[in-house]
Amino acid sequence: MRIRVAATVLSGAVVLSALAVPVAAQAAERSGAQDGLGSFSAKTVQPKDAEGNIKFSKGVVNGGKDIVLGTTTNKAVTATYTATSSSGVALTVAYLWQGTDPSNDLTGELDIDDDPICTESTTQTGVYSCKAVFNINAAKDLKNNGVAGTWKLALGGWDLYANASFDDNVATTKIKKASQLTADATPEPVKKGKTITVTGKLTRANWNTGAYGGYASQKVELQFRKKGSTTYTNVKAITAGTGGALKTTTKATVDGYYRFSFATNATTGASTATGDYVDVK
Repeated sequence: MRIRVAATVLSGAVVLSALAVPVAAQAAERSGAQDGLGSFSAKTVQPKDAEGNIKFSKGVVNGGKDIVLGTTTNKAVTATYTATSSSGVALTVAYLWQGTDPSNDLTGELDIDDDPICTESTTQTGVYSCKAVFNINAAKDLKNNGVAGTWKLALGGWDLYANASFDDNVATTKIKKASQLTADATPEPVKKGKTITVTGKLTRANWNTGAYGGYASQKVELQFRKKGSTTYTNVKAITAGTGGALKTTTKATVDGYYRFSFATNATTGASTATGDYVDVK
């Protein structure tokens, strides 16, 4: 995973135009190496001052699902999109970024290692289906806990005449920290109608430290599954205390499993603890 300086990469069509010459040469060397690009030469791929007419649409990152990463997660994240141009599409580039302005106000940026693959439609001239892969290493690429949250997919490209186009918000995705839960119900066994205590802990990934740390002040559901059933139901909601500590009580009525469940939020992925079985006598 390459991480570049924002000002040189995500500053729109002006920078894309400046890069048109080396990209055109690279494209010419490949001479149609990407499926559907056809054959083009350095003679036909010449830089222009005018902005290109490539339109980007139908962007989807990670199949529309959140990207949830632990402390050492290595994950290949695919972004798909459509590039449309009456002048053809020579090459495209893709970036994930977070912030308010891709030119000068970023809190995070992720690049791809290899050029996206774009394949022209067999039924629609000038319409290309593209795929870009982001190989994200949480331990190296996200050493800043502030980058959890919403990210945007920025796309750039050059048509067959090296005109540049750029769109800094084709799609959005969420990159979240993984969470973990534990649960322990006592006493075991217990007499019917007596009180049991369920304790546990909610933690989440800290990309700075490379460890899981307690996640306090979060709503967590105590859930119960009766022996022989496959469905958990909510018993009560509690709030994680200092260091993510969880503790609550409930009445034991039948044999079954107790666990805690945490729903996803804007920066953290969902998690559920392994159910702890209680035998009721």
